[in-house]
Amino acid sequence: MKYFFLAYAVIAVLFIGLMPTRGAKSPNTPIRLFPDMDEQDVLKAQKPSGFFADGQGSRLPVAGTQPLGFSSTGNPDLGGIHDPEFGGGTGYYATGGIDGYFGNGMPEELKLEAGNVTAFLKRGEEVYGIHCAICHGISGDGLGVTSNYGVPGIANLTQENWFPAAYPDGRLFHTISYGKGNMGGYKHNIALRDRWAVVAYVRALQTARKAPYDAVKEAFDKGIANPAQ
Repeated sequence: MKYFFLAYAVIAVLFIGLMPTRGAKSPNTPIRLFPDMDEQDVLKAQKPSGFFADGQGSRLPVAGTQPLGFSSTGNPDLGGIHDPEFGGGTGYYATGGIDGYFGNGMPEELKLEAGNVTAFLKRGEEVYGIHCAICHGISGDGLGVTSNYGVPGIANLTQENWFPAAYPDGRLFHTISYGKGNMGGYKHNIALRDRWAVVAYVRALQTARKAPYDAVKEAFDKGIANPAQ
């Protein structure tokens, strides 16, 4: 056993001796047991890049894409962010709460009216599809992609316990912002008005699930005939 420890000590000394001292310079890539994102596949601004044929590292956005959180038109009423609106406020619009209680209804700051409510719901559908449908499903029934991999605790938003009477709009907004159970919060990913748009869209899904077929037959048949719309 003593020879094992002796060999171990010799190897340790050799290993330490071969390692460079702090501050030493070397053209070789350093050995990092914990890289901590020291090496990233990014380019510094205005730096050239041999990856692209023209050698330019600074690139224009890919055609057809848009910055995360902005609408294609930049209209703030339809989801575009014209100022930092990810939190920090104290009113119902920013918290979902009124005098220590969760409220129901859409905030006045959204300035919803007959002329823009359809676009607001459409925005909610887009944001829901990006952030929520993967778990909660396209129809809100909790049967999203992640349910196929055994992810537990996915809420079925079409059940009565998630309806406004039991789960107010403000509480749903708060859950989207700060998370619940296995779900993380999205207050740093989704702007305030987009979170409210998701709340409105979830309410639309719930209403559609409860509506009798005769009341939605025309819209249902149209959706089946034109699923892309």
